[in-house]
Amino acid sequence: MAKQLKLQLLQLVLLTLSSLFFNFHCSRSEIIFEERFEDGWKSRWVQSDWKRSEGKAGYFKHAAGKWHGDPDDKGIQTSSDAKHFAISAKIPEFSNKNRTLVLQYSVRFEQEIECGGGYIKLMSAFVNQKKFSGDTPYSLMFGPDICGTDTKKLHVILSYQGQNYPIKKDLQCETDKLTHFYTFILRPDATYSVLVDNRERDSGSMYTDWDILPPRKLKDVNAKKPADWDMREYIDDPNDIKPEGYDSIPKEIPDPTAKKPADWDEDESGLWRAPKVPNPAYKGPWRRKRVKNPNYKGKWKTPYIDNPEFEDDPDLYVLKPIKYVGIEVWQVKAGSVFDNILICDEPEYAKKVVEEVFANREAEKEAFEEAEKRRKAQEEEEAQRAREEGEKRRRERGHDRRHRDRYRDKYRRHRDWDDYDHDEL
Repeated sequence: MAKQLKLQLLQLVLLTLSSLFFNFHCSRSEIIFEERFEDGWKSRWVQSDWKRSEGKAGYFKHAAGKWHGDPDDKGIQTSSDAKHFAISAKIPEFSNKNRTLVLQYSVRFEQEIECGGGYIKLMSAFVNQKKFSGDTPYSLMFGPDICGTDTKKLHVILSYQGQNYPIKKDLQCETDKLTHFYTFILRPDATYSVLVDNRERDSGSMYTDWDILPPRKLKDVNAKKPADWDMREYIDDPNDIKPEGYDSIPKEIPDPTAKKPADWDEDESGLWRAPKVPNPAYKGPWRRKRVKNPNYKGKWKTPYIDNPEFEDDPDLYVLKPIKYVGIEVWQVKAGSVFDNILICDEPEYAKKVVEEVFANREAEKEAFEEAEKRRKAQEEEEAQRAREEGEKRRRERGHDRRHRDRYRDKYRRHRDWDDYDHDEL
């Protein structure tokens, strides 16, 4: 009883310490910017006039979209086809030096997007928000870009010393019509993670997955495989000896169950011999057993040597101080809903945001499925109307031909058909 009481007390102490640590950890974390596009969002965001004079600028509207998990949970939605969209918000300036950077947001492609972007940008220095455009320099660009059936790319582009570097990996984005969260995490050790809907899609290091710095190591092009390098993992057992008489075992033997037919005539058919059958004792050509090679060294690989051109930058991961967040995309068909933009230094908080929004995930799926049923029913109705209209036109054309034929026969009865001007008929 006393042991059980001590154990319960220990568990309580550990739980309390864990809670205190979590609260302390969270108190140190910082939410730099969070936008759910609730009341007052327009005071924080500026729609750019870029492409306005050319009639090519589109507007973002405040909407929950055609289907959603909560009608009160609104984002900003692209609202006109074949347009450029640009909107930005000024945020408290921050640096990710010596801290983790988390950039997260959600996007839903309600439209048949065909070709268009769905990414987000972080910008440094001064930005004229009314002129924010595709030419505005950025420090980080992250998110999906879809065009046709071939391009379904998930961009991660980092700026370093004024030049943009795309990630070398071929990351794929989601292409359905439901809400998806995209999360990019960059750590002080220059490692990163890309998450989609709270699941890690990829991870790695800025040193290897971007061509920003020369590689630390290079393959030694002058290296050659040593002459005694043994790459045979298995060899014939030198101690294995072929059993005596092994080679004299025949491959086939007379069938012991066969019997000479009662009507066999040896004078006509010759001496009867039982047909041959496979010999169960025959084991094929003798081969030595295979054993592990004690001298096996594995597959030889070209060794790496230090790259003389590599010069480390301990601040490789540090972006220029961030002052703005923006969405700048071009879309053939509009309808994308952007929402839940988050910039912070705590991946756990970002994870909880996704869980919170996805609490209504099933309601969104049901709303989407219902919208799809209505869409298909409408398409079928329109197709039926088109079929009926086509049939009506065919009947009318048939009536016109019959009408013309009757007049042609009438004229033929009165005079030679060739005397008439056929164009008048």
